[in-house]
Amino acid sequence: MYEITKKKRVSPAVEKAFPAEVLKQIWEVVGLMAKGNQIVVSPVAIIFSDDFTDDEAYAMMIQGTAAPAQEFPITYKGKKDFLGHAWILIVKDHPKTVSIDFSAANDLPDDLRQLQ
Repeated sequence: MYEITKKKRVSPAVEKAFPAEVLKQIWEVVGLMAKGNQIVVSPVAIIFSDDFTDDEAYAMMIQGTAAPAQEFPITYKGKKDFLGHAWILIVKDHPKTVSIDFSAANDLPDDLRQLQ
């Protein structure tokens, strides 16, 4: 599950809303957790804290009731426009790819909704 050799796919809406540097770190966390057999279900959700510092943001991976939520920092010094929206990302394991997309529960603005 979540093999790091699989192709990685990010939806166009997520690519538009999140800086590439932030997405790269999310992939790194998913890869590390998968390598350590810490991801036990698919899909998993990633939520973001509204708290941040000048050079860090914080996210949490939630695996339903299968495992405790795992908080992780994201080192990022740029604009943090992706925070404060209560957005939830869903990471799914498919046979040949691992994908990141917005949860259907998100209330996305029109410019992102049109990319879905």
